[in-house]
Amino acid sequence: MFASVMVGGRGACKVLVVGVFKGEGLDKAGREHDADGAIAAALHRGEATGEAGALVEAFPSKGAFERVIVAGLGEKKGFEVGRLRLIGSSVAKRLSAIKETACMVDFAGAMRAARVKAREAGSSFAEGVGLASWMSEEFRGSATTKKEVLPLRLRSEDKDFEGGMEVGLLSAAGANEARTVSNTPPNICTPAWIADRAKKLGRDLGMKVRVFEGAELEKERFAGLINVGKASENAPCMVRMEYRPAKASKDARPLVLIGKTMTYDSGGLSLKVNNGMKGMKRDKDGGCAVLGAMRVIATAIKPDRPVVALLACAENAVSDEAYRPDDILTFRNGVTVEVTNTDAEGRLVLADALCWACEKENPAAIIDIATLTGGVVVALGKVYAGMWCDDNALRGAIEKAATTTGERVWRLPHHDEYREMMKSPIADILNSNPNREAHPIQGAAFLSYFVTPGVPWAHLDIAGVHEVAAPAGPFAVAGPTGFGARLLAAVAGGLAN
Repeated sequence: MFASVMVGGRGACKVLVVGVFKGEGLDKAGREHDADGAIAAALHRGEATGEAGALVEAFPSKGAFERVIVAGLGEKKGFEVGRLRLIGSSVAKRLSAIKETACMVDFAGAMRAARVKAREAGSSFAEGVGLASWMSEEFRGSATTKKEVLPLRLRSEDKDFEGGMEVGLLSAAGANEARTVSNTPPNICTPAWIADRAKKLGRDLGMKVRVFEGAELEKERFAGLINVGKASENAPCMVRMEYRPAKASKDARPLVLIGKTMTYDSGGLSLKVNNGMKGMKRDKDGGCAVLGAMRVIATAIKPDRPVVALLACAENAVSDEAYRPDDILTFRNGVTVEVTNTDAEGRLVLADALCWACEKENPAAIIDIATLTGGVVVALGKVYAGMWCDDNALRGAIEKAATTTGERVWRLPHHDEYREMMKSPIADILNSNPNREAHPIQGAAFLSYFVTPGVPWAHLDIAGVHEVAAPAGPFAVAGPTGFGARLLAAVAGGLAN
């Protein structure tokens, strides 16, 4: 939609964006821009509903602006700042359609009336612009006519609002990083490609990156990665990224973010059927979210505590080297797992990362995120991510962050009876109980065996929310949403501050 989006810059803006609440006219600030009454007249047109994201335009004959876009803000009563994400997306689409490269945004009066802080409003609005601006055109070839793509500058005379827009664009950039990696096809996006992407991000943003591969996987007893990935010519790896602020004490305990990063999932020997493999390039979207979160953490959040990311990267393929149903795997913490289904592979690679985090990172808290089960889609649809967390402080931080970012989570139960469902007759536990009862909870119950008691831990299953089939909300195109990138970064900021 745009080649780039930035805040500030020089030169006049020909377009002004103002907001009106449903059922109300221009506020005092808006009237100051309406020297000839053109804006007020536009509000009498049929499309001026005032609904959130509804736009109407005016073309004043007087004043500094040639075009004024009036954005509906919805009902004033109960107004939430996150609504500006949708409004920013609507404005971005319109600016792209008219090929405009700069605009002035003045929501000052409306935000004062709604008792919303200008910085928070600017951040949410710019997030919407940034999310709507994401494109996936890098794989278009000679059979596609190239579209003209222009840059966009956002400005505001309210410096708090303008500062918020800078933060919002950085946040959107993290989600868009996740979306870009998600959309990269599996013949390009291999575990090694992910590792290289993480290394580049680390170099650009001053983060340490270490990649465990080859003999190191054996040395560190990463049984899940070794076995899940051994059928593929694209070798598995574990990527460790670390954000560490200069003023953090040497013994500061990090927040650890863990992402399931299956660059492709065929199901292994428990082969997916009925075109079930289509879209499995997105089985890495937990890792994509963590990668995007680290970008936001390093550029926008900059928490006082360290944050460690672990990306468990593998490709679940089929060959004579493939792991099998009936295999028994022994993990780093000594837990033995009977394999009943090779298509329940994500939890095996996450188990490696959870063991490592508990043993080596001295974590203040752990959050893992994964496209883990189809069952969570049955339970929650495409509205909420499933959340399992028994630690009140961590759960509260995630729920607060979800309210801020609009990435909704819903807590599901996590009682010992579910752990009993995972017991094996010949090993400690099964990787998948053939009984499909409580399917998404089974995944969380399995993972709990690899978390040291007492360590605050949350599991997020994003299988229902990591992509949209059609443009929805602030997302201007179908495809990956980058769910979790902004959420995890907000949790990092909330726990630190």
